[in-house]
Amino acid sequence: MTKKPIILAITGASGAIYAVRLLEVLLAAGYDVHLTISAAGRLVLQQELDVSVDLDDFQPNSLMLGGADAGDSKLSMLRQSAGISSEDSNVLAFEVGSPGKIHYHHFEDYMAPIASGSFLTSGMIICPCSSGSLAGIVNSLSDNLIHRAAHVHLKERRKLVLVPRETPLSSLQLDCMARISDAGAVVLPAAPGFYHGVKTIQDLVDFVVGRICDQFEIEHTLVRRWGG
Repeated sequence: MTKKPIILAITGASGAIYAVRLLEVLLAAGYDVHLTISAAGRLVLQQELDVSVDLDDFQPNSLMLGGADAGDSKLSMLRQSAGISSEDSNVLAFEVGSPGKIHYHHFEDYMAPIASGSFLTSGMIICPCSSGSLAGIVNSLSDNLIHRAAHVHLKERRKLVLVPRETPLSSLQLDCMARISDAGAVVLPAAPGFYHGVKTIQDLVDFVVGRICDQFEIEHTLVRRWGG
């Protein structure tokens, strides 16, 4: 059976490495990924990973190991220290055949298919999810395609996973999280565990990415499970 695509939105919170690794895993799992990146998300990718993304002329290789920005970039160094290889990702428990493809949409393009509930998906992930994006969605704003796509998933009762990464949290942020959870979304903070034999950066990144994959019942070998 053909897998329905997954939407991945990258917004302006810290933790861009989670999004890049998640994208790699989803593609390896055979999912087509409809990707959109906010203006602030682009800045965080540049700040944290030295990855330069052109939102008007997006090139998929700019987010992947071995792309145009490989070499001495922070992303390359993080991947090397984490043991992440483009040749042997070791993320899945089984062979899935052909990898998925990236379909990019500009965050201001309301004509994109993901703006409509008639476009069927397996769900949507906002990773990392900024407090501004969270507040915009909770308060029914549609300032960009990310907000609109999130509203679509809420109204269609499809899986919506938000991955905030900020600490400490104000009462306003906690209230937004409670409200979005009540509306049907899953709030999955980027809070890696340390009980699975952490040795590398990859172990911490993959813990969070693995928990996201669990929400979509994607079998993987990213982490050693408790009791396993």
